[in-house]
Amino acid sequence: MGHRERLLVGARNCLYERGYTRTTARDIVAASDTNLASIGYHFGSKEALLTAALVQAFEEWGVEIDRVLRDGTQPDLMDRLESMWTGLVESFATQRPLWVAGIEAFALAEHRPELRAQLAESYARARPALATFVIRDGGEDVTDETRKAVGSFLLALMTGLTVQRLLDPKAAPSGEELAEALRLIISAVNHTASA
Repeated sequence: MGHRERLLVGARNCLYERGYTRTTARDIVAASDTNLASIGYHFGSKEALLTAALVQAFEEWGVEIDRVLRDGTQPDLMDRLESMWTGLVESFATQRPLWVAGIEAFALAEHRPELRAQLAESYARARPALATFVIRDGGEDVTDETRKAVGSFLLALMTGLTVQRLLDPKAAPSGEELAEALRLIISAVNHTASA
C-alpha cells in the first residue's frame, strides 16, 4: 500500500476517533506511518485529505446500502422501504463514527466550498440509486425531475433518521415504525383528497 492509500486509511481512522475538526496533520501522519510532506503532495491539504477519506468512507457505506436495496426484493414498496430503513438503522451499530464525522462535515461545509462540493456530488450520485429503489418496473415515463425529488425525499428521511439515532437512539424510530408512519401519512392524504 502506497503513501496515498495509507494516508486515506489513517485519515479515516482519525475521523472516527477524533472527528473532522480535532484531527491534526500530525495525527494523520502518526496513524498512517507516513510524513507531513505526503499530505501536501497527494492531497494538497489536511482538509482535502480528510474530505477524500470521508467521501470514500461514505461511498463504501453506500455499497452496503446498495446491498440492502438489492436485497429488498419484496413486491410491496412499503415492505422494501421498511427493509431499507431497518438496514440503515442496523448500520448505526457498526458505522456510528462515520455518521458522527459526516454530521460534523455537513456543518463545516458551510465554510469550506470544496467540502460542500464533494458532499453535494455524493448526494447527487445517491439520489438516482434511491429513486430506482422506489421507481421500478413501469417507471419509464417518470421524469428525471421526479426521480430527483424521490431520491431527495429518501435522503432527507435518511439524514433525519441519522440525526435522531445519534442524539437519542432509544427514541428514534425503527424501520417498521417509519414504514407505518408513511402508511398513515399516505392514508391521510388519500382521505383528504377524496373528501
